[in-house]
Amino acid sequence: MTFCLESTIIKPEKDEDINNAVVLLHGYGGDGRDISMLSLNWKRYMPNTIFICPNGHETCSISPSGYQWFDLTNDDPNYILNESLKAEKKINQFLNEVKKEYRLENEQIILSGFSQGCMMSINVGLTCEQSFRSIIGFSGKIINLENLKTRKKNYTDILLIHGDQDDIVSPTHLLEAKDFLLREKVNVQTHLIKDCGHHIPIQASSIALNYILKII
Repeated sequence: MTFCLESTIIKPEKDEDINNAVVLLHGYGGDGRDISMLSLNWKRYMPNTIFICPNGHETCSISPSGYQWFDLTNDDPNYILNESLKAEKKINQFLNEVKKEYRLENEQIILSGFSQGCMMSINVGLTCEQSFRSIIGFSGKIINLENLKTRKKNYTDILLIHGDQDDIVSPTHLLEAKDFLLREKVNVQTHLIKDCGHHIPIQASSIALNYILKII
């Protein structure tokens, strides 16, 4: 099947049954191949899991070799919110295709993402009618607190990881998101990585892997 978003897909080895999926959403200017690097370590411990890493639905406005979920050259909050809602529709279409192709339900899918991909994972994950297995976000934030509050439909568990030296997406957004999610009765865990900028270090990858292994 051809999905609506071009994707890097890492299937289980030795034709193992697919019981779970991890959908990884890349950051601004990246692509599915970039974010798929997370699976290199994770897949050894998750033999029945498929990793699906789609490219954003738009070519990145400042890096034509990469992709975006929404444009960041315009920093108007209303513009960003509207563009992110368009991306949500595309990601939801993609997820429906994935579920049909691999005969999966939301509870068998972990949504994860880095930076802009983290933002989309939170929005998509909490606004679906059915909960996902989990949402795991690296170096991101909640795009619009008030908008998400009005649209939230489930209580998917969330893990958020951020670097304390992040100068692209301030680590204060981690605390903001945690406060919001706790108020909304969402079970959230957070980790602030010391001396870490805007990237996913091995420590963050290991924290996420250990979290995943506990829930699947």
